[in-house]
Amino acid sequence: MNLTSEKNIYLENKEKKGFLADVFYKDTQEKLPLVIFVHGYKGYKDWGAWDLMAEKFVQAGFFFVKFNFSHNGTTVDDPENFADLEAFGNNNYSKELSDLGVVIDHFIQDPHVDGEKVTLIGHSRGGGISIIKTFEDERINGLITLASVDTLDRFPKGDFLENWKKEGVYYALNGRTKQEMPHYYQFYEDYEKDIHRFDVERATEMAKAYMLIIHGTDDEAVEVKNAEHLHILNPNSELFLVENGNHTFGAKEPWTDSDLPKDLNIVTEKCIDFLIQNIK
Repeated sequence: MNLTSEKNIYLENKEKKGFLADVFYKDTQEKLPLVIFVHGYKGYKDWGAWDLMAEKFVQAGFFFVKFNFSHNGTTVDDPENFADLEAFGNNNYSKELSDLGVVIDHFIQDPHVDGEKVTLIGHSRGGGISIIKTFEDERINGLITLASVDTLDRFPKGDFLENWKKEGVYYALNGRTKQEMPHYYQFYEDYEKDIHRFDVERATEMAKAYMLIIHGTDDEAVEVKNAEHLHILNPNSELFLVENGNHTFGAKEPWTDSDLPKDLNIVTEKCIDFLIQNIK
């Protein structure tokens, strides 16, 4: 297979902070459907087995993009580590939606892309962001969520919120890297200021795209009831549960195997079948 890939393409968003994207495609005269992968909280484009997933999409005839959110904590010089915790602490939903808009605008113009066939695949919190973007942007006609949240209001309540406001920051331990990751109070302020825009439930009900909801029944980070709720909100969607699947469908960082983990392979094949039936 004549697979073309370009890693670490530099993109700039309106907030003047650059970030990186990867593309994978078959070099052909045919215009290809665009698939954009949206990572989640503490995620990044090069995590785990996402590259292997991208290659499988290319084999099926898609133009696959994945990217780092500008404030996910990675940097242009160090895209695989959380080298900028200050940026991580200053991330918010508005910035993520802005970044995703930049990615769509940039790659929909690529000469290899069929701009009439655009799909978002969002993992975890990236699922919630993808749902909102799909509702807001009529160019998107396919939406797949992987282990997605059903709300972006995942903030601690009560005394914790008061303390966060008073201190201005709280820290969450990254279990893998052992870093204390800061969360500045601006994150919550940004959410409160635009609370209706960030309403995942409303966006799920209103989204007009073909929608596939995938979740593992043993997800340890986002309970499977999130997927069931999304499906109830949008009865035209398709719900696909992976029996005993975890939050990353068997993938981990680093992923050193040359094959996809079993569950993520099942997930990827399901995504491809769904898109071939509805989009391609």
